[in-house]
This record gives sequence, structure tokens and C-alpha cells, in this order.
Amino acid sequence: MGAGTLFAGRYVLVDELGQGAFGLVYRAWDIREQRYVAAKMLQQSQAHNLLRFVREGARRIEHPHVLAPSGWAAADDKVLIAMDLAGGGTLASLVGDYGPLPPRYVLTLVDQLLAGLDAVHALRFVHRDIKPGNLLLEATGPKQPCLRIGDFGLAHQDGDVRMTQVHQVIGTPGYVAPEQYEGAEPDPRSDLFAVGVVALYLLQGTHPDAPALVRAYTDDGIPPAAPEHVPEPWWQVIAHLLHPDPLERLATAAQARTALAAIAPHLPEPDSDSTIEVFDQLAPLPDGFGPDGPLTTEPTPNITTAPQPTAETAQLRRPAPAVPAPAVSAAPSVAKPIYSPTATTAHLTTPAAPAWPAADAAPATRASHLPAGTGWLTGLGFLLIAVGIWAWLQP
Repeated sequence: MGAGTLFAGRYVLVDELGQGAFGLVYRAWDIREQRYVAAKMLQQSQAHNLLRFVREGARRIEHPHVLAPSGWAAADDKVLIAMDLAGGGTLASLVGDYGPLPPRYVLTLVDQLLAGLDAVHALRFVHRDIKPGNLLLEATGPKQPCLRIGDFGLAHQDGDVRMTQVHQVIGTPGYVAPEQYEGAEPDPRSDLFAVGVVALYLLQGTHPDAPALVRAYTDDGIPPAAPEHVPEPWWQVIAHLLHPDPLERLATAAQARTALAAIAPHLPEPDSDSTIEVFDQLAPLPDGFGPDGPLTTEPTPNITTAPQPTAETAQLRRPAPAVPAPAVSAAPSVAKPIYSPTATTAHLTTPAAPAWPAADAAPATRASHLPAGTGWLTGLGFLLIAVGIWAWLQP
């Protein structure tokens, strides 16, 4: 699916962020919530655990260090699971950039990881896939980091029927607790074992050989010596997290946080050269998208030039004014047809001007209101009256 694809009427896919264990991860625009989200595209057969986690809506985890799924949509044979968008990369990318991290910085990250797991375990969920690639970071720059637990695709809730075969191991090799290889039920302690491996990874800068550490622990009955780059106070906590017997392991995330708080004063202060910065690693938004979502333009009306009215259509649209017929028909003249817009418009809107005579025309005779042929009788009457007056005045 390409940029701009609308999925299930709710999510607009923007660009591809990466490939997960079960499907592609996209940056998407959530039309309903009006924000950008990270969206994992799965086959419906692969979305079983995630959908169950999402459907715990009434008890959905709201925690600053958990990147829990916030919505979902399905179309055809695919399911899209949406969650908050964290732009600072993962712990794996951070170690790839800086190598081994300062012990106090690692303490901050692991304490946030344990705080998030405490909230997850409180809902009787076991994550079952705690590893650096599933632990995301907000883009905080040189400020204190903000870790968020993501990818709940393998999450298991206490009381669920296990859908896997006996002895089928769920999780990432190297981060799976030893009892899981023996078919034990998922338990919060198995997540805590993975936390110990993550702490070693951050301190050493490479993936540790956790099985070898467990074998040495089992063979000698005591924790092995602290690996290179691991301060002794840190190793005291990690050794309790990696104990092969889950009953001897730190039992809860809260207990592990208490242990971290106890060793914090004994860790070396970071030097000025050990500043770690978490920058935004998301690519710029592609064309057609802005900070407030897709850059859609309001549809422009399809304006077309209306055909000019003819004399016939003008008469249909507007009644012509009544014009009295002239008394005397004028001589016929050659007139231009009235099909042009100007002639038609003037005919409809402008009052007819009086027909003024041409400058070289003869002046018109004043119209008389007497019947025709009575002018000479009037003159004869005046003559007779004058003759009578004259005869009367004679002696």
C-alpha cells in the first residue's frame, strides 16, 4: 500500500517506517483522532493477541512508558493496529549510534522500563518479547530520555488458553527466560529476566551471551563474575534478574526498581563527554502531508462559461416590455442581427431612447388638434367680420 492510501475509512497511510516481525509498520494519519500514529499492518491470523490486548478498552494502559495499541481497523484479510508515534528510534539504534552507554544513563532507561512493566503486569499481562528493538524512545534531544515499551504482539494475559504447542518457545532467543524453554506458563518473572539481559546489552554495547551466563550460574551455584564494562553495583541487580530459578529471581518490577534506587548513589558520575542525545529519526513528511495531516484542497466548483443567450432564450427567461407600435412606419433599414451578447443585453436592460431626428432632416410640422380642411373656413370668417365692421362705421 502506497502513501495516501485510505485504510478502512479511518487511517491514511503516509509512509513506511520499517519491517516488524509480523508485518510492515507505517506512519499513518488517524482521521478520527486527528493525529499521526504508528500503524502495524498484520494478517488477521497474526493479529489475535494484539486484538485481544486492544479490546481491553476499559482497562487500557495509560502510562508514559508504555506504547500500548490505541486503535485498530480491519479490511479484507488485513488488520491495522495503531499506537502512539515515537520518533527517537529504539534502544538498539541508540546503542548502534553510541556503543556502551553510561551506567547512570542505563539506570534511568531500565528504571523506566520497569515502571512500564509494573503497569503491564498489574493488568495480568506478560509482554513475552522484551528486547532492545521493542523498546522505543521519544525524541528528547539532550534531555532525560523517555523509553516506551512497544510491540505487544506476543502479549499473554493470565487465564488465557495457550494457543501454542507444548515446549514451543515464544520470544526472541537470548532474551527468553530458561524456564520458558521447559514449557512453563508465562509469568512476569520471565519479563524481568529479559530486563536483566537488556541492561547488560546497554552497558556492554553488544548482545550478551545470556545462555552462557545461566549455565555458569547453574554450574557454580553462584553468580559469575561481573562482565566487562559492568560496574559491580549494577551486576548485583542484574545477577538477581538473571537467576535461573524464577523463584529466586526478583519477583516484581517494583522490587527491581527498589534495588536500582539503592545502587544509584554508588554509580560513577557521568563525564562531560558522555552526553547522549536522542534525536527525531523519522523521515520528513512526504509531499501532500503537513503537521496537521493531509494537505487536502477544498474542491473548487467546476466553473464554466454559460452560453450567451439568443433572442429566443432571452424571451423565455424574461418577458419583453410592451412597446407601442409607431404611428408611421419608418423606412426599412438594414439592422444587425441581435444574436450578439451586447445587442441582446441592451435590449433587455436598457430603456429605449427617443428617436431624435437627424441633423440634416427638415423640421417637422407642428401637429394640429383641428380636423383636416378647416383652416380656410376660419380665414374666411375673419374676413367677413372685418368687412361688416367697416360698413357699420361708414356715415
